[in-house]
Amino acid sequence: MAVNPAFRMRHSIDRPFRRMPRPVPMNTPLSYKDAGVDIDAGDALVERIKPLAKKTMRDGVLAGIGGFGALFEVPKNYKEPVLVSGTDGVGTKLKLAFEWNMHNTVGIDLVAMSVNDVLVQGAEPLFFLDYFACGKLDVDTAAAVVGGIAKGCELSGCALIGGETAEMPGMYPAGEYDLAGFAVGVVEKSLILTGKDVKPGDVVLGLASSGVHSNGFSLVRKCIDRAAAQLPTTLDGQPFKEALMAPTRLYVKSVLAALKAHPIKALAHITGGGLTENIPRVLPEHCAAHLERASWPRTGLFTWLQTTAGIDEAEMCRTFNNGIGMVLVLDAAQANACAKTLADLGEQVYRIGVIADKGDGAAVVIR
Repeated sequence: MAVNPAFRMRHSIDRPFRRMPRPVPMNTPLSYKDAGVDIDAGDALVERIKPLAKKTMRDGVLAGIGGFGALFEVPKNYKEPVLVSGTDGVGTKLKLAFEWNMHNTVGIDLVAMSVNDVLVQGAEPLFFLDYFACGKLDVDTAAAVVGGIAKGCELSGCALIGGETAEMPGMYPAGEYDLAGFAVGVVEKSLILTGKDVKPGDVVLGLASSGVHSNGFSLVRKCIDRAAAQLPTTLDGQPFKEALMAPTRLYVKSVLAALKAHPIKALAHITGGGLTENIPRVLPEHCAAHLERASWPRTGLFTWLQTTAGIDEAEMCRTFNNGIGMVLVLDAAQANACAKTLADLGEQVYRIGVIADKGDGAAVVIR
């Protein structure tokens, strides 16, 4: 029976004798709040989180609010369930969130980076936990971030089952925080995707990304600095800042549906390292992916990044997802039907290449 998740608030204990903003007489009692940790603010945040997390509940959640650990029961419909786990963060995209005061979507990024990875093994995400760390807790900002986390969990069908909020004075600059996320999914042992059956002649399908997602932002920020006062007003019909901060697309529900209907051989989540380094992770040693760059559109966002950075196509496909956020490999005879299933579920699907013998060549060839 699904009940509310277990959320708790652990406030990290400062080292003694940290320099105070103003000297305090030795005979004056010190509170935790004097040291920079506001337990009342933490409690207020927990109360704000509870209804957000409640919306993500699903069968299998057992733990009640206030426990030290969250409990989840492995679904009974699996004969040989294998748990698949993943962890990630949001990276330097957070620097723009701080600068532009845009905190409501980075939580979606946090969820997507982990659940999309878990999905690649063919697993259904079950639950998610987050870690939010800051120097001084701003309840409104933290609630906006966790609201995004809850939304990401809701969109991917997994429960936000617990989390940790750490207020650590002196560890982070004012107004900044860091995030980490942890996802656990489950897959039938016989249905784990390993890519072992991929062979030359198979087709490579690409699912469109929603933008830069959460990788490459160190270069994105350099591009912003370089363009300075000449930043574009809009990109691809969106305000410039919204185009760059668009959250990572969640592929979970559409791809899980496609997996049930079609014999997909391999999946690759296009994260750090881009198409060039992520596709080989799911290919047999003797196979290579030959991609046609003209087979998917070149968006205004990636055109602006490439032009501003002054880099070639090979570097674009190694640094960014370059417009493709998830890759599927399957038999040529199944490709059109699978593409239609995904398109009917709202994905933009492109036939971006084929699998070939690798020989002495590269694992990914982009023409």
